[in-house]
Amino acid sequence: MKILVTGAAGFIGMHTSERLLARGDEVVGLDNLNDYYDPRLKEDRLARLTPNDGFRFVRMDVADRAGMEALFAAEKFDRVIHLAAQAGVRYSLQNPHAYIDSNLVGFTNILEGCRHSKVQHLVYASSSSVYGGNTRMPFSEHDSVDHPVSLYAATKKANELMAHTYSHLYGLPTTGLRFFTVYGPWGRPDMALFLFTKAILEGRAIDVFNHGRMKRDFTYIDDIVEGVLRTLDRVAEPDPAFDSDHPDPGRGKAPYRVFNIGNNNPVELMAFIEAIEGALGRTAEKNFLPLQDGDVPATYANTDELNAWTGFAPATSVSDGVGRFVAWYRAYYGL
Repeated sequence: MKILVTGAAGFIGMHTSERLLARGDEVVGLDNLNDYYDPRLKEDRLARLTPNDGFRFVRMDVADRAGMEALFAAEKFDRVIHLAAQAGVRYSLQNPHAYIDSNLVGFTNILEGCRHSKVQHLVYASSSSVYGGNTRMPFSEHDSVDHPVSLYAATKKANELMAHTYSHLYGLPTTGLRFFTVYGPWGRPDMALFLFTKAILEGRAIDVFNHGRMKRDFTYIDDIVEGVLRTLDRVAEPDPAFDSDHPDPGRGKAPYRVFNIGNNNPVELMAFIEAIEGALGRTAEKNFLPLQDGDVPATYANTDELNAWTGFAPATSVSDGVGRFVAWYRAYYGL
């Protein structure tokens, strides 16, 4: 198939593109290579993709309406994996306009492109952040997600609502994937694993929020990519059992689905730090801080729906995943 992958120079985008290329798909990778974090890391990820005959790179911002219209008209993609977004919960408190431009304007351009060029299936990144103030664990796609606690989360919920509208009005099959704390080699420098590893190796203290009482459903990158490809290959369909008197938030009469992709195993932040310390052979100096605005104390994914739909559920342990990241980090930075 000919597949558009937006955010192809990003963490998940690079790994997803590699898997698609390995199985013989043609990939058009799109990214704006912005400086939200070090562009050199994005360029190095991209350098892993460009030697492949089946890969072409387009440097463009998804918020570029005219450019996106021209791209979709020219390329006639079979399917689209939309991973480009302004990420990060805390940054959304500092620069809200970046989230509107990328996550709302950009997503509208993706939906319009898919609609007008008759794309067979749109798979897009949502986030566990949509669960916001929910406290009933594990988080289920059948739960209401009406209480976001950050603008980032609100834009991701908006993406799900926008996708449903296009599925309903135009019959565009859409699948939203709620990713739970993705980590692994080539990961984002603004994420805890990268920040902690760098600080510990440099002999600096690490900031431990909520006094270490956080829990996260850490999900290894290979498991995320497997979930992306499996959902891409099974096109969203209307649910014949959908009851509009008792509407299920996770499905509908339209060809629309949302799935959690998480490890179904929340890990305490202190245990995660211990795994990093073990892989590095060093003990971290810890600076304990309160819960930050926009953060939630815990995440925990129910993956029954993903398993039922694709036959897959993530299962990589934190000790294995962290060990692979640390090995990559040492090699990448020549340590």
